[in-house]
Amino acid sequence: MIDEAERGRRDDADPGAGTGSADRVLDARGLACPLPVLKARKHLAGMAAGGRLLVEATDPMAAIDIPHLCQEDGHFLVRQERYDEAGRTILRFVIERGARLS
Repeated sequence: MIDEAERGRRDDADPGAGTGSADRVLDARGLACPLPVLKARKHLAGMAAGGRLLVEATDPMAAIDIPHLCQEDGHFLVRQERYDEAGRTILRFVIERGARLS
């Protein structure tokens, strides 16, 4: 159930969400703001409602920009995580395309 206070987040999401649960993958590692969010918006615009996009980014602003994109465009942030790979921080997001046109 989606709580209106948590608009933009999907609380009933599969806790095992990851690359296997995404319909598309966007590798935005190495791209600077605003490119990760702009590319995510473009990918989501071409997807059907309910489709899932996995985004990986290294730009710290993505931690702010991607949740804001979901809130503004009516998508659901299924999962957001941070991990280290080869000495750099990777931000991973799984976004479910909302029904609202963006």
